[in-house]
Amino acid sequence: MAESGRKKRVLVVDDHPKVLKFIEIDLKLRGFEVITANYGKEAMDMVRSKKPDIMLLDMIMPGIDGFGTLKELRTFTGLPVIAFSASPGTQDEAMKLGASDFMHKPFDPDDMVKKIRALLR
Repeated sequence: MAESGRKKRVLVVDDHPKVLKFIEIDLKLRGFEVITANYGKEAMDMVRSKKPDIMLLDMIMPGIDGFGTLKELRTFTGLPVIAFSASPGTQDEAMKLGASDFMHKPFDPDDMVKKIRALLR
């Protein structure tokens, strides 16, 4: 719970609807408030308007990908970001751009939640 008594708000960004829905359901069942975005521009708008506590960000998406999103994000906020991808070689670049942590797809939901909770402490 946040200081105000509200649930911690997680923004999940992925262009695959099934991945988004799976993560959303899992996190809601574990007591998080979940908001979702399908692409980078929408994610940036949600960071500004919905004020999430943490972001889960897919690195490989059409349009503004996770790298571009992370780069822009770091110009105005230190929001914790857990980057994720199935593509090899994305971890180093994501971490250089300011990701707080990284997960390789497919990832274990329990590990995902451990990473989220660790960053929200």
